[in-house]
Amino acid sequence: MAALARWCYRHRLVVLLLWVGTVFGVGFAGSAAGTDYANTFSLPNTDSTRAYDLMEKAFPQSSGDTDTLVWKVDGEDGASVRDASVRSRIEPALKEIGAMKGVGEVTSPYTGAGGAAQISENGRIAYAQVTFVEQANAVSKELAEDIVDTAQAAERDGLQVELGGQAITRTQEPPTGTAEMVGIVAAAIVLFLAFGSLFAMLVPLVVAVAALGTGLMATSLLSHVTDVPEVAPLLGSLIGLGVGIDYALFIVTRHRKGILRGVKPEESAVTALNTSGRAVLFAGGTVCIALAGMLVMNMRFLDGVVIATSLTVLLSVLAATTLLPALLGFLGTRVLSRRQRRRLAATGPEPEHASGLAARWSSYVQRRPRSVALPALLVMLVLALPVLSIRLGATDQGNHQESTTTRQAYDLLAEGFGPGFNGPLQVVVSEGDAQGLVSRIESTEGVARVAAVPPANGVTLIQVVPTTSPQSEKTDQLIDRLRDDVIPASGTEAHVGGVTAVFKDFASVTGERLPYFIAAIISLGFLLLLVAFRSLVVPLTAALMNLIAAAASFGVLVAIFQWGWGTELLGIGKEGPITAFLPVIMLSLLFGLSMDYQVFLVSRMHEEWVHTRDNARAVRVGLAETSRVINCAALIMICVFSAFVLSGDMEGAMAGIGLAAAVALDAFILRTVLVPAAMHLLGTSNWWLPEGLEKRLPHLAVEPKEEAVASVAGSDGPASAVHGFVRDRDGEPVAGAAVSLLSNGGRQLDRVLSLADGSYIVSVPAPGMYLLAATAASYASRAGHVVVGDGPLVYDVELAEGEVDAVN
Repeated sequence: MAALARWCYRHRLVVLLLWVGTVFGVGFAGSAAGTDYANTFSLPNTDSTRAYDLMEKAFPQSSGDTDTLVWKVDGEDGASVRDASVRSRIEPALKEIGAMKGVGEVTSPYTGAGGAAQISENGRIAYAQVTFVEQANAVSKELAEDIVDTAQAAERDGLQVELGGQAITRTQEPPTGTAEMVGIVAAAIVLFLAFGSLFAMLVPLVVAVAALGTGLMATSLLSHVTDVPEVAPLLGSLIGLGVGIDYALFIVTRHRKGILRGVKPEESAVTALNTSGRAVLFAGGTVCIALAGMLVMNMRFLDGVVIATSLTVLLSVLAATTLLPALLGFLGTRVLSRRQRRRLAATGPEPEHASGLAARWSSYVQRRPRSVALPALLVMLVLALPVLSIRLGATDQGNHQESTTTRQAYDLLAEGFGPGFNGPLQVVVSEGDAQGLVSRIESTEGVARVAAVPPANGVTLIQVVPTTSPQSEKTDQLIDRLRDDVIPASGTEAHVGGVTAVFKDFASVTGERLPYFIAAIISLGFLLLLVAFRSLVVPLTAALMNLIAAAASFGVLVAIFQWGWGTELLGIGKEGPITAFLPVIMLSLLFGLSMDYQVFLVSRMHEEWVHTRDNARAVRVGLAETSRVINCAALIMICVFSAFVLSGDMEGAMAGIGLAAAVALDAFILRTVLVPAAMHLLGTSNWWLPEGLEKRLPHLAVEPKEEAVASVAGSDGPASAVHGFVRDRDGEPVAGAAVSLLSNGGRQLDRVLSLADGSYIVSVPAPGMYLLAATAASYASRAGHVVVGDGPLVYDVELAEGEVDAVN
């Protein structure tokens, strides 16, 4: 890792040109090739998939997407859609739409024998079907906008015209990249507040945007050779932008600390990549592994999601480990703010130490672990309660905002033709008496209307309109009734399909396979942390915390999207069931991101434990030194994820809000409160590992020591440490005291500042006798000899005001 970082730093222009060429090359290829995203939601070996396969053979898709134009007249004066005054406005609009390039056919209620079925019983609502020559994702936004403008131009007082359908939905989408741009701007503000430097702020953004742009264009190219669903690029943007900025943030933070400690910029960059860069590699790998866990579900639809999201994460890691050191090479010390550069020049290097709010909070958690853990656990459990009522299903245009034309069209169709009209079921008959089945279905509870399409290639299609909406539990019960009772009793070979049946099957399969999926990613995460931290308790704690975080985040999701708490306030439309495939995607992302924070937090604790064998100090120092950067990274992810409410996509909004809630709870409650409190309560048990298992486990260095301590001449023993507290004569901690470890010849081996609680730790290169000196403002200096054996030495220092130590 160090060699790669040094090469990229020294050959920064070459690396930059390679990345620029890659971004523009892949971007040009992706733009030229276009996209070919798939919208198939079929599942192997399900009833809805069998129905779909039969329909595809019997009724080849010669036409494209079919959307709906709906109009309603004010019926106070007995007006009807059949009135000449209404027809004179609607028919010319339908004729003009039918003549547009890209429109294949317009089915009007005013022509043909079947037109009467397109007019409601009271005569106030009617609809026409607009069939395009291509599927919705290939219909241009300009054509859809022309159709909307033409149709709504026919409106007048007392005549309302609305449009619905997948192609029409595109007219309501915000400009491409709006969510990403808002997320980037929000992240830029957080980075500037954290770093105080324009250049330091720009570096993570440039790295993330380069990786994300390349990933999205590569995904569009892959859509031509494999099935990639339309939602995959959105989810790729969601995760890629978040981890891309965060990974760069961790490395830049370590690099800046190195320069502030007097290390040359090149050495600081190499060290940052060899420490935080290793953690980024490990974290990125765990995210990809968690994403790959979706393959356990055996849902072909999710394969494309795995490809898109994993690709953006891998490119984010690659950019952070190659492009980032090159950019740091261009900046040099300008990665620091002007104030920091002036202070460095005036006062010299400063030692790394944790102070301020982070150190005080860490000490408070150590003193009162139960007091902070219980309220935090209670909050998480309360937030998790709504998850008990979670209902998986599908969102549709009935969940759009009330102001949208698609939502208005949906509501008009439900008003005129019944709530089930927006989600008809398709019963596909391949063998047996189709007409007899029609009769049985007509007399079935929950059925509003039944119509059979003339058979083709020995297959008959029966359209069944339920009495209830597509999202109603009663519609799910009707599907079960048809499959379990009506069809078997008819003696026919038939299958129930349609969008509503497909998503019901998705929900059923997800519910059945989700426990195996959770077990798989929990087990994998446990093994990774077991190998990394040589402990059984740390990965067990992490697994439990991840489950709590997942339950609480899904509780928030249910409260907002299923119960409707704040949906209109957030501008995300009407409440409904949670999209069936979302739990799998969210759990993959959540477990991957949780692993990131766990690795960055516990790796620092583990390093301190290895040096001192003092669990309380290890947990306190680890939390004090990492909580600020973890919270900053979490705040960036929250901004990025929340911005996807603006994506115009309900699934994207669900994923964004759910992940933002998950990251907030994970970083600000779990990693900042529950995990350190639990580790204080568990004590040295945190690091317990059976001796037999220790010998069999491979060694995996997540984050090596940042710098080697200079060795003592003539000594080649193992490294150790001296640690303790600096206090005054009243026992109060002395913060900011400079504690130096010197060799017998007077050479400084290590120097640190005491933390807010007075604690310090200095590294010892080998057993032997050393001189330990402590100085602080307003106190007399104190020094004394210490003898260090094979293990760490606990040595407290007492400073007094107005005295001079005998040694000096």
